Amino acid sequence: MKLFTCSHCGQLLYFENTRCERCGHSLGFLASRLALVPLVPQGPAAFRLYKGNSMSYRYCTNSQYNVCNWLVPEGSGSGYCEACGFNRTIPDISNPEYRDRWRVIEWAKHRLIYALLRLNLLPGSKKKNPEAGLGFDFLADTGGGYRILTGHASGLITFNIAEADDIEREMTRRQMKEAYRTVLGHFRHEVGHYYWDRLIAGTDHEGPFRNLFGDERTDYGQALQRHYGQGAPPDWNERFISAYASTHPWEDWAETWAHYLHLLDTLETGYAFGIRVEPASVQPGSGLTVALDTDPYQITDFSGLLNRWLPLTFALNSLNRSMGLHDLYPFVIPPLVMEKLGFIHEVCQGARAGSAVANQS
Repeated sequence: MKLFTCSHCGQLLYFENTRCERCGHSLGFLASRLALVPLVPQGPAAFRLYKGNSMSYRYCTNSQYNVCNWLVPEGSGSGYCEACGFNRTIPDISNPEYRDRWRVIEWAKHRLIYALLRLNLLPGSKKKNPEAGLGFDFLADTGGGYRILTGHASGLITFNIAEADDIEREMTRRQMKEAYRTVLGHFRHEVGHYYWDRLIAGTDHEGPFRNLFGDERTDYGQALQRHYGQGAPPDWNERFISAYASTHPWEDWAETWAHYLHLLDTLETGYAFGIRVEPASVQPGSGLTVALDTDPYQITDFSGLLNRWLPLTFALNSLNRSMGLHDLYPFVIPPLVMEKLGFIHEVCQGARAGSAVANQS
């Protein structure tokens, strides 16, 4: 995520801010600029941009629930912003607990949409394109032993809102013996399945994909049963980014895709803050010295990303341990996974250049 500042007073801002605490200006996110901008009132519920022209904007309809701070141009024909327009179903917001969970989910989803905008891979919504679009259903368990499963099917991502509860999510993480489980991580994983359909299936990438990840035509249901019945193979960490990635080539792709987005977003934050990692006690040439001086979304050679990522995660994990916390990035990237990440990077670079996904409607 980039670093945001108030263009009126220079105050540092978070992506989710709706008001500048220094100068008091209302703030809104303008997706066309990927900028969080101060606003000047211009009539009932309407604003113009500070130092902008006379063009009028309003907040997304979902701003009334404190789940969105994105702007919509007046006369756009929709009350919803680019991020909220993907929603097909939201939970019953008359239930305060559900509303709080939805808020957590939306802020994570908005960060996902930001990354897809930066990649120039944001698709159209399922409302506009039922066949190839992307959509979200945010659902709650209804009782009676039936549980909503978080997952993806034909462009529709279903998300159990229980995942937004820290205790529920931690209990599931322990039960599943996972090293890492976050709401944002879920979004990155599930949207990976969508992009496999859009970027790999039926394309020239199928062959190279199968060489790296395996043949996705193997029975998925049987693969799941085997994983949950027998667990991951003993040597999974030599070939996969996570134990779950060993389940099936589709899951390997989705897990690796999620880590690719982890990498890009965290490196962008480090770049925005001008972070330099230069350990005082290591020898020159150790590979642990790096200056995050380039926007990672502009780096075309994947090795350039990886050479920045490894020193940064070592430093971040060390800082977390100093606070008595678990590693921020509790993963080891073996050589084969580096190849898989590089393949995803190459596919995304090609899709960006050819606009294979972006602006589908």
